[in-house]
Amino acid sequence: MLIAGYPEPTIRLAFFFGIFGLMALWEFLDPWREERQGRAVRWPANLGIFALDIIVARLVFPASAVGVALWAQGQGLGLLPLLGLPLVAAGVIGFVALDLMVYAQHVMFHKVPLLWRVHRMHHADTELDVTSGFRFHPIEIVVSLATKAALIIALGVPPEAVLAFEIVLNSMALYNHSNVRLPGRFERVLRWFVVTPEMHIIHHSTARRETDSNYGFNLAIWDRLFGTYAHRPAAGYGGMVVGLDEFRDRSEQRLDKLVTQPFREG
Repeated sequence: MLIAGYPEPTIRLAFFFGIFGLMALWEFLDPWREERQGRAVRWPANLGIFALDIIVARLVFPASAVGVALWAQGQGLGLLPLLGLPLVAAGVIGFVALDLMVYAQHVMFHKVPLLWRVHRMHHADTELDVTSGFRFHPIEIVVSLATKAALIIALGVPPEAVLAFEIVLNSMALYNHSNVRLPGRFERVLRWFVVTPEMHIIHHSTARRETDSNYGFNLAIWDRLFGTYAHRPAAGYGGMVVGLDEFRDRSEQRLDKLVTQPFREG
């Protein structure tokens, strides 16, 4: 798929590295919270698990989500094509449906014990910064890709909408995990529409009630709609502890520990 003459993977990578560089620079120049461990401890493993995720994803799913959408479109599959909706309407519905799926899947990764063992590696990060936005276990990546592909085929989401969703979701994951903060009044308005770092960091609290809140990655409506929204941590942002109590040892930030964590007890 070409966009303005460029292949779709090139577009996605350009947005990813652009947002990553921007957020990393923002964190460096104006961090919200003081780093206790520092990048030298956490970044090698977080970047390493990201590289492993890419390799596993390519091996298991050679076609990207956009590739799946192009295939489904070529086969005439999905509900949206049957309805004969205009491209814009089908794209908006597809985008919102994919975002709702990400929210629902995130809830399931918390509520189903077997899935939580996989997802908790993301929560075991004892600090939050831009690299936390792609710190997910390869098993979770495979499950997520399979779920996304199934929904794209079932609905027949237009490839253009899938590409837009992938760019926005990846960009927002980097943003709302970043160690940055917006001016208070602006942030309070913005969080009605999209997930902000101040909203998402509550989800990474060691307090389980707060961990089981603010599941959204992109659109903020789902947590408010389904009653999982938390406005601020009970101990305040200054008193809130990030991570999981059972995985606080410094060694747990090594790449080998991240890979094996679902198969170990804390």
